[in-house]
Amino acid sequence: MEELNRPRWSGRQRRIGLTGGIASGKSSVARLLAERHGLPVLDADGFAREALAPRSPAALAVLERYGERVRPGAEDPPPAEKLGGSHRQDHPPDTGVAIDRAALGRIVFADALERRWLEELVHPLVRQRFSAELERLAAAPTVVLMVPLLFEAGLESLCSEVWLVDCDEHQQLERLIGRDRLSEVEARARIDAQWPLARKRPLVERRIENRGNPEALDDAVRAALQGPPEARTHPPSDRRR
Repeated sequence: MEELNRPRWSGRQRRIGLTGGIASGKSSVARLLAERHGLPVLDADGFAREALAPRSPAALAVLERYGERVRPGAEDPPPAEKLGGSHRQDHPPDTGVAIDRAALGRIVFADALERRWLEELVHPLVRQRFSAELERLAAAPTVVLMVPLLFEAGLESLCSEVWLVDCDEHQQLERLIGRDRLSEVEARARIDAQWPLARKRPLVERRIENRGNPEALDDAVRAALQGPPEARTHPPSDRRR
């Protein structure tokens, strides 16, 4: 079976993989690293949004599959058009229209097969963007790779060390509900689509606690930058899928 925790990047550049659960506070840590410490931050979510820009090949594939369901302002289709039958539309989609990411999220977080289809479409494009940006930033002493699905997508091998932005599970749920205006059922579906924080904790070199104190978060980021990486609980060979 494939190793759960792959070997780290061993080049001269320090590459910090920044990960965590949805709504755990990754963006807050990334902002501190960029604004207070001047580090370049490569954002996987940003690359994914670029991949789904209007008229891009990935956006065309999404429109081909879901059609009116992912157009801005579109209402739910009649039952005959919902997933379960053919995904293809009777009329060609307007390829210049931006995809409604919230509508797309409702589809893929309600259906694991649809989520897998979207990941297989977008993840290779995100990998390509990381490769291109890392080449562009080859002379930078330190680069931050912010990747929510770092372990799930197998991208930890791009990093020399991995930081986990950590919080309590109930905090994660409450933050997600408040941030994205989701029901508890919708929020739990999004959390359950990722590995739980407890599964990621033994796999990282550094945990950044984010339980609600901005000053403590700032101190934790500064300490993580200045100190050596902490040892992982388990070596890579001991952790498998």
